[in-house]
Amino acid sequence: MITLYGFGAGFGLPEISPFVTKTEVQLKMAGLPYRKERAMPPASPKGQLPFIDDGGEAVADSTFIRAHIERRYGFDFDAGLSLSERAQAWAFERMIEHHVYWALVGARWVDPVNFAKGPSHFFDGAPEHNREKLREDAQFRVAENYLLSGLGRHAPDDDVDLAVRSLFALSVQLGDKAYLMGNKPCGVDATAFGALAGILTPFFESGLRQRAEGFANLTAYVDRMMDDYYPEFAWTPLRQAA
Repeated sequence: MITLYGFGAGFGLPEISPFVTKTEVQLKMAGLPYRKERAMPPASPKGQLPFIDDGGEAVADSTFIRAHIERRYGFDFDAGLSLSERAQAWAFERMIEHHVYWALVGARWVDPVNFAKGPSHFFDGAPEHNREKLREDAQFRVAENYLLSGLGRHAPDDDVDLAVRSLFALSVQLGDKAYLMGNKPCGVDATAFGALAGILTPFFESGLRQRAEGFANLTAYVDRMMDDYYPEFAWTPLRQAA
């Protein structure tokens, strides 16, 4: 059986990390049995989560895990899509992971209130004498990466404005369809769901979340994906939470 290593539930979500969520949803899409274990990034071959152990073979990074599933198990996440649609799905996935994701990081890690409420607790189990330093160092490293991503170089309102342009593109692509590429979920839906749920969880308050809530089809999409892939999770539909 495949073992998926992730952070686990938190922040009002069944999984804290949008990348672990992506892989977990894709395992569900493929109908593959798996078990899930908590881990921290240093345990991974690439120093990041998720990673899987599949019969003794460790595979790290959500995109490479997807490729492994497709190659080993012959599952096509984009079955039914034309070559052009596959290219569009890949482009949207890159936009989500290299733009929308970093907006989520800014809202969680750079905002001091949200950091104190959420990611700072990753270090609660550290020795008391250096706990605060570990928190400060981690927040500094993430803020530095946020700067390098490009979004962190802008004023807070400006970085949200840029992120919302990507959310608008996702909203237009979704339209009145059930899923991003049609009436059947495909690989990019796992990616989009992980990022959008991470932004829209009521656990955090942010300007990004407020703006994202303005896209009614995206909030309905997150609710639908949650029902599809985490029906057992105690999730209050966003339309009710709003």
